[in-house]
Amino acid sequence: MKITEKLQKAEKEGRTFWSFEFFPPRTAQGLQNLYDRIERMRNLGPEFIDITWGAGGKNADLTSSLVQVCQETIGIETCMHLCCTEMPKEKVEWALAQAKQHGCQNILALRGDPVAGTSKWEPTPGGFTNAVDLVKHIHEHYPGDFCVAVAGFPQGHPETPEGEEGARQEIQWLKEKVDAGAEFIFTQMFYDTSIFFDWVKRVREAGITVPIVPGIMPIQNWEKFEKWVQRESIVVPQHFYDALRPVKGDDERVRQVGTKLVAGMCKEILANKEAGVKGLHIYTLNLEKGARMLLQELGLEGRREQIAPLPWRPSLTPHRRSESIRPIFWANRVQSYLSRTDEWDEFPNGRWGDSRSPAYGDLDGYPVSININANDAYNLWGHPTTFSEICDLFARFCRGDLAKLPWSSQPPASETSVIDEQLAKMNELGYLTINSQPAVDGVPSEDKVHGWGPTGGYVYQKAYLEFFVSPELLNPLIRRIERDPRITYYAVNKQGDLRTNTHSEGPNAVTWGVFPGKEIVQPTIVEAVSFIAWKDEAFELGLQWANLYPPGSPSRELIESTMNSSYLVNIVANDFRDGMSIFEPFLLDEHSTSKIGKVVDGAQQTVNGVLDGLNGVVENVKRAVGVNGHSNGVAVNGH
Repeated sequence: MKITEKLQKAEKEGRTFWSFEFFPPRTAQGLQNLYDRIERMRNLGPEFIDITWGAGGKNADLTSSLVQVCQETIGIETCMHLCCTEMPKEKVEWALAQAKQHGCQNILALRGDPVAGTSKWEPTPGGFTNAVDLVKHIHEHYPGDFCVAVAGFPQGHPETPEGEEGARQEIQWLKEKVDAGAEFIFTQMFYDTSIFFDWVKRVREAGITVPIVPGIMPIQNWEKFEKWVQRESIVVPQHFYDALRPVKGDDERVRQVGTKLVAGMCKEILANKEAGVKGLHIYTLNLEKGARMLLQELGLEGRREQIAPLPWRPSLTPHRRSESIRPIFWANRVQSYLSRTDEWDEFPNGRWGDSRSPAYGDLDGYPVSININANDAYNLWGHPTTFSEICDLFARFCRGDLAKLPWSSQPPASETSVIDEQLAKMNELGYLTINSQPAVDGVPSEDKVHGWGPTGGYVYQKAYLEFFVSPELLNPLIRRIERDPRITYYAVNKQGDLRTNTHSEGPNAVTWGVFPGKEIVQPTIVEAVSFIAWKDEAFELGLQWANLYPPGSPSRELIESTMNSSYLVNIVANDFRDGMSIFEPFLLDEHSTSKIGKVVDGAQQTVNGVLDGLNGVVENVKRAVGVNGHSNGVAVNGH
């Protein structure tokens, strides 16, 4: 969605909006950490984010990757900066084409700073001279594709001559950019609201009517505050210095005091009816705490439909924006699902299509990855040598004592806390759970744990479990499941042998929501064909875990054996009003607290002991038997 549409919606609903700015880190690890941070900060409820562009496109690939992940996987509307500095037209074309492909509909067009090592800005041969040229080019070559923003400078651009004439000239340049098609304005950071209000008044008097979004810089610590103020020649009110200087040696106090100062400034801006500002753009410097503290001080919280419009994270790439149904199997592997289904000739995008596509289940061309190196895996999961140790790892994950498993890169969802003990007991009994959801019977959509979608609605869930289990445990489990007509299941091994008590070929909705003025939304489903597609990946992840250990090692052989012999099972308790019925076939209350894994390991040891004893008897007999088959005149046939 274009940012102007979002701003219009916020104004119509009479609410304040806010947004965040991030920049591409210099390292691959920094980029991965930023992805995680943006994921968390998405829950603060920004209307959109923007990603900066290094001069000359130095970080072009990183910027493009950031935009792609934010749009496609994190599912947050993203605005991409684009500069003229050291950018020939072909590089601009590449950047715009990439942005469009990723579903990015918003561009901040900037002239940019002078080339590093120079003090005067010079246009690039074959490039653009000013931001207005870039605005015109975008609208000419990509009509309707992008909402274009431009920058405004309440204190004046550093290169603008001081005085009234310089100020008038700058407003005129801003008007030219708007007349060329700029649809809203981001401002340079400032701390003096009187300067900002005066600038807004002059902008409006010049006939510029597009929305103005003020750039807000939280005060993180004294050194960074001074650095930015000096670098950008920012005017700072005296009362800021009076409050900050006494605590400048204490970063935590600087952040606390600075947050109150900046929050006071923001309240003044938002309360000024003449300025008509409806929202704030926060320069995060890729830091989380300062932005979080500022929003808390302002009393701003993200809306549920903004943070969780569906129980899974929607993608914002062009061909997936309307997607409203997904199989539950990929709940913990979002990027995997998006990547794998991108080339399917059918996938859920509003209504379930023909899932019998031959592309289903094909791993070719999609690199399944456990995304962890051996050392990190050893630190997390140790070197299990018995099945009971594997069971213990899974149980610890369910109880929140383990950060991740090969099938889940994040800790369990908050709703898992409702059933965490039942899940832990299942794992102790030998059912290795990799996905689950509790039953929910009409919880308000605003609920902090289970809620999703627009306010004023109610959400429902059938209890769902997915796990690996040995054939020895599966057979009696299926007999118990089939005694309860409320429960349906699918079970498949690595070779593709499928067992089920489901006779319908259609999907089984396991999550749905009822909202005012809408038809019932059914976003999460279970169905056979997509489960078979997921099966390949689920077993592959387990084998990749095994391969992190040296060939021939006990851990590698144990995990390989577990994957090669187990079944992957999912079960649905269709009576969503009985949240515990799904656990009844596992007889959790009828077992002692000792783990089934220990029993299995003990039984194996007993068998091995018996075999060793038999082998010993055979060897003794062999030694006692002579060439003619007799020993000391005693016939070996007992006669």
